[in-house]
Amino acid sequence: MQKEITQGSDLFDERGRLIQTGWARRLVMNYNREKMAASKLRLKEWDCYCILNPNFGLILIVADVGYFGMGTVDWLDFRTGEIGGSKAIRLFTRGQMNLPRTADHGDVYFSQKDCWIKFQRNQETGPRRELSFDFPSFKFRGKKGISGQVSLYQDPEMDTMVNVIPFKNPHYFVYVQKITCMPATGRVNIGSETFEFLGEENSSWGVLDWSRGVFPYRTEWWWAYASGRVQGKLLGFNIDYGFGTESNKSMIFYEGRGHHLDKVTYTFDPDNLMKPWYFTSNDGRVNLTLEPVAQQPVSVNALLLSTEGKHVYGFYSGDLVLDDGTVVHISPRDRLFGSAEYFRHRW
Repeated sequence: MQKEITQGSDLFDERGRLIQTGWARRLVMNYNREKMAASKLRLKEWDCYCILNPNFGLILIVADVGYFGMGTVDWLDFRTGEIGGSKAIRLFTRGQMNLPRTADHGDVYFSQKDCWIKFQRNQETGPRRELSFDFPSFKFRGKKGISGQVSLYQDPEMDTMVNVIPFKNPHYFVYVQKITCMPATGRVNIGSETFEFLGEENSSWGVLDWSRGVFPYRTEWWWAYASGRVQGKLLGFNIDYGFGTESNKSMIFYEGRGHHLDKVTYTFDPDNLMKPWYFTSNDGRVNLTLEPVAQQPVSVNALLLSTEGKHVYGFYSGDLVLDDGTVVHISPRDRLFGSAEYFRHRW
């Protein structure tokens, strides 16, 4: 079991090595990137927002992966299984996009030609994260252009899942925060058609993956999450593992309180992603089934760089056990919607 970090410090010492490793409920470590010992070509930084409800979903990413920077928009129609995506790329950014050193405040802006994405988290937005974007070249079902504004409310008292992850190479690291259970409100326009996220009214929830790290050239990970109401109570979870020597990044969020988990694994049929996915833990605290309604395979190969992924969206059911032994039963009637993925990279 990883240790909980309760006292903050710088992330790196004078030699560029991690001062503390483990997990925390907040971003208590100062990401003093100037002390990092690795090449900036190896640095990977991204802010990824996933906004889902049972009918449709939106994924927005701004990333600087050293070799290039990018902004991406994906739109997912879970009723038909159709998915559309668009990306804008800027070469050899080498960490110069200046993504914020914390997810608690700071704005993100990426533009390339006529495509742009903006994430705002500042004094004016308060407990809300304001996301806006415009990709005129996007195409989906014969319509052209996607734009929108979405607001995510983050309860200031809610726990999050934060990890400082080491690797065998002392110059490699990951500093990551996962935030679930953020009600999402706003509109997305695709051509002349408008789609609305109405918060809890249509079960629209946002998740943030805020990651900063230097990974090995070959990396793989498993990530699953969900947010919603179960028997009237706010419930979310983040199940996340696969890299580093302390890879587990898993937590149950129940009424705003985080319940940290040990080892959680899941299995699926790589030849048929629409079959159920199963999640279990070594201590019996997780026993979940995901019934997919849509899939999003990913395959990108650019000579020395590649990404291959298996990604599904659907409804979760099963049991989760909190720190005090309370069993939270998720019925199919609760319609707890979320996602699960497996990715493998050469980067």
